[in-house]
Amino acid sequence: MAGHSNAVWLLGALLMGGAGTAMAQTVTAADYERAAKMLGDRTGPLVDHMVSGASWLDDGSLVYREQAEGKTRALRFDPATGKTAPAFDAKALADAMNAAAGGKGRPVQADKLPPMTVKRNADGSLTLTSLFGGNAFRCEVTACTAVAQAKAKSGSEPGAASPDGSREAFVRDWNLWLRDVASGKETQLTFDGKADYGYATDNAGWKHTDNAVVVWSPDGSKLATFQQDQRKTSTMTLVGTGVGAPKVEQWKYPFAGDADVTMIERVVIDLSGAKPQVVRLQMPPDQHRSTCADDVVCNDGWEDVQWAKDGKTLAFVSTDRGHKSAQLRVADAATGKVRDVYKETVATQYQSAPALDSVNWRYLPESNEFLWFSQKSDWGHLYLHDLATGKEKRQITSGDWNVTQIVRLDPASRTLWIRGVGHEAGRDPYFVYLYKVGMDGGDVQLLTPENANHAVTLADDGKHFVDVYSTIDTAPVAVVRDGDGKQVAELARADLSRLKAAGWVAPESFTVKARDGKTDLYGQMFKPSNFDASKKYPIVTYIYPGPQVGSVRSRSFMAAHGDHQALAELGFIVIAVDGMGTPLRSKSFQDAWYGNMVDNTLPDQVAALKQLAAKYPWIDATRTGMWGHSGGGNATVAAMFGYPDVYKVGIAESGNHDNLTYEDDWAERYHGLLEKKTDGTTNYTGQDNAPKAKNLKGKLFLLHGLMDDNVPPQSTLQVVDALMKANKDFDLLLLPHARHGFGADSYYVMRRRWDYFVKNLLGVEPPTQFELKPAGM
Repeated sequence: MAGHSNAVWLLGALLMGGAGTAMAQTVTAADYERAAKMLGDRTGPLVDHMVSGASWLDDGSLVYREQAEGKTRALRFDPATGKTAPAFDAKALADAMNAAAGGKGRPVQADKLPPMTVKRNADGSLTLTSLFGGNAFRCEVTACTAVAQAKAKSGSEPGAASPDGSREAFVRDWNLWLRDVASGKETQLTFDGKADYGYATDNAGWKHTDNAVVVWSPDGSKLATFQQDQRKTSTMTLVGTGVGAPKVEQWKYPFAGDADVTMIERVVIDLSGAKPQVVRLQMPPDQHRSTCADDVVCNDGWEDVQWAKDGKTLAFVSTDRGHKSAQLRVADAATGKVRDVYKETVATQYQSAPALDSVNWRYLPESNEFLWFSQKSDWGHLYLHDLATGKEKRQITSGDWNVTQIVRLDPASRTLWIRGVGHEAGRDPYFVYLYKVGMDGGDVQLLTPENANHAVTLADDGKHFVDVYSTIDTAPVAVVRDGDGKQVAELARADLSRLKAAGWVAPESFTVKARDGKTDLYGQMFKPSNFDASKKYPIVTYIYPGPQVGSVRSRSFMAAHGDHQALAELGFIVIAVDGMGTPLRSKSFQDAWYGNMVDNTLPDQVAALKQLAAKYPWIDATRTGMWGHSGGGNATVAAMFGYPDVYKVGIAESGNHDNLTYEDDWAERYHGLLEKKTDGTTNYTGQDNAPKAKNLKGKLFLLHGLMDDNVPPQSTLQVVDALMKANKDFDLLLLPHARHGFGADSYYVMRRRWDYFVKNLLGVEPPTQFELKPAGM
């Protein structure tokens, strides 16, 4: 697949660049220490006046955190007066938290309070709930006390809170229960749940929790949920490592191509009477699918189910197994009768946002309308439809750009606040901006004008919002604006002086052409802080191929983008490029290799390497590496096998190397349902990495956690088996207790990753068993 052109390019690079010229003769422990100082847990505390944790209260004031000189304080800003003051007595809160802990755990410091949610009480006091431990505290201006937390008399299952917070729905023994928070009283709501056929169970295969998947009606009188049928779904098994008989973990895990996968039977539970009533919706079982992700649950819950304000009806979207159609339906909560309203069918896969994890349709029964998101113009836009007929009334947004998220809808003024990308000409098309637009027509109004990426937190009433804007090489500025975008106050302007004094250098943005020679691709480059343009540097590509996200971690300022800068410190150029097939551009851009997931953006990655090597003489095109995790692990092995003359060193972590050995909803969304052909092959034939193992020429390091409950470890072991049969040398690290993200083993894996590139791309020995630990350990 690398082809003749790649060979010619590499020969040219050899003639021009002096290929085997190592940048340094040694890499020492001191170099590793310098690299470690570029990790986020070291660099983050060096950024001063950084604003985070913004939360609007119901009186219109704002509570937020500001970091400076390694300390954090909680402040409260009042837009009406323009004044800022401490949100509460931090020492009093720290004392209350330590008293509640009873001496257990690390003491809380007043200038380093943990993240908390904030709620204003009717008397003006604040209730703060720690995100670590869940304890709540009541704070007046000068005093804070622990709030007694009611506990259930039996059971500790996590609950889904009602709108007023007085009750929680939870799952026990495959049935749905209700817990009164104040008294702890529990009421069983369903009685026919059984093993693998339970109510509200949260299991997508790759993710499985004890949470209850429900949507409360606005008045708290009803619950929308489902009975999830996994009785015919495949079973995943992991075997623990320990002394004696191994502990076995098993749960239901549907695979791509399985004849039977998980189904949901939708129900409404009415709590308004003396006895709870279960109403089954009058329709066949639905696929365990959504318009937002490869799970029914999105970032903000089960967003594909939306209640009317009066709780009499609910709307939901049924998505077919291959995600090619999205059917909007409305159900009568009392009878279970279902009416089909509108259906969109696409050639590839439908999603309700240009990037996953958000839902952009809205149920508006009060005006007999609904909002619909569609990419039918090749761009993601909002359309207003008649709820009775399903017919389109008007297109609300248009043009060669994308609406990414509906942030707020004001039905009284019929106004939308939306996030969008690509609308501002001449700017990075991935920068996010906030806009306002009328549902009945009118121009889209830009509310965040600066040429930067904007992270916005909007007040519930829409009167004000916090805007923290930055780029990867400019410090964040936090401002408060009114609902029309006018700046009310500047909260803070981050200071990078201490960060830069510690040796930090900003990454650089770059643009290259895609495989077609026409389409712009956007990437980021990380160079050593002691960069010398007269030297030659090997180049490492970090990859995550999508299709739901890309390789670039953020377009906003970050004190560290993973370990990209740390790795660069050891003598590398590190790049990340979002190739074709990734989101936030046009629909055709994202669908560039639909049905051919083995593409993995690799033609674009190779094209980027060629262009960068031609432009910068300090890039050594003969020493090229790649690494990635999960889908990036898959892509790395595909690069080593498919482009063996380009990529010389690859590190593949937790890769899904055969999508038939992975959960159903991933590949079936982006590659299609399994189709058998007359010659015995399928549309998945040739999409896995193992059959190409014989092509390996370079150095390959495979890693996988043996307790990975997302991508099963046998996915990597299939590649191991193929490499053995092909008589290939390779390196393997199996982590006995690690899940998908490696957890406690992450720093060890990071050090081994640095070692592997140092030894095999720089050609020098790394320091022996350098101990890399989290900051402060």
